[in-house]
Amino acid sequence: MILSKRIELFVSLGKFFKDFIDNSADKNLTKRLSDAIQQAKNHNNYFTEDNIINCLKNWSYSLQKEKIESFLRSYIIEEEKPKSIAIIMAGNVPLVGFHDFLCVILSGNKAIIKLSSKDSHLMDFVLNYLCSICIDFKDYYKICQEKLTDYDAVIATGNNFSASKFKEYFNDYPNIIRKSRHSVAILKGYETNDQLQKLSNDIFNYFGLGCRNVSKVYLPENYDLDLLFRSFMKWKKVINNNSYANNYDYHRTIYLLNKEVFFDNGFILLKESKKIGSPVGTLFYEYYDKYEDVEKSLSEISEKIQCIVSNENIKNFTEFGKTQSPELTDYSDGVDTIDFLLKLN
Repeated sequence: MILSKRIELFVSLGKFFKDFIDNSADKNLTKRLSDAIQQAKNHNNYFTEDNIINCLKNWSYSLQKEKIESFLRSYIIEEEKPKSIAIIMAGNVPLVGFHDFLCVILSGNKAIIKLSSKDSHLMDFVLNYLCSICIDFKDYYKICQEKLTDYDAVIATGNNFSASKFKEYFNDYPNIIRKSRHSVAILKGYETNDQLQKLSNDIFNYFGLGCRNVSKVYLPENYDLDLLFRSFMKWKKVINNNSYANNYDYHRTIYLLNKEVFFDNGFILLKESKKIGSPVGTLFYEYYDKYEDVEKSLSEISEKIQCIVSNENIKNFTEFGKTQSPELTDYSDGVDTIDFLLKLN
């Protein structure tokens, strides 16, 4: 299958996502995706309809022809013998492994997919949809239920523990192994209400489970925490999710038992901490004296950072409200997946 055909397939998928959201898609396909969404919701309590639709909306934007062609413009993709690439997908947010799959197929390779038990139904739909519009697509992937075999390279995503095991297990193969990363925001104290509202999206989308979700904010001395709490109010519904509420209640109890200081608005806990990765239902914060000191400290732990949200033009900064709307070129961990795949040949 030539590159232009592969691009066409993903453009069709993006258009279908858009039509589905606009209630103008084919009725049969709409029912199939609706069923997949319901199954995903039943299987993973964090996969609410709002979160899934938000995911589909982002992909409908990214899977436009001009977006994909622009994404690939800096690469030379030759139609050579395809390699078999094992993809071990995470399941923390909907379709989180889709970008790796997209890169594997666009680069002319084949995917051996190990789906996450937390997110299998949506990816199943995507694969079946692509096969429904191009029967030959079935030759470009396979789902692996058991032990991975017959692969040339590996892309695996997990937490720090599983990533260390992946690194050890797949050490003899070309690989991209991703471990836990976190996103932070640096506030100067003069952010607009609109920017703080957008920051709340960066914090609460997907219940804060993604590596692109802000899990810590750096604040200037004497910053008024009520400014944050007020901007969070539109997200108070998160506490109605049992899994989120259980995490919130658990950590609130732990902090109380340990006599730790925290602030509580009824659906999120604000706690001062030097750590960057906060648990679900908690947002860490840290005061700073000089902005440059924060930049320096973050640069020293850059391998643990996914996004830095700021209104300052610092290196690799992300605008408020944009963490969960990455461009195709926003590779996880900053590792160029397409370049990695092309070098295999």
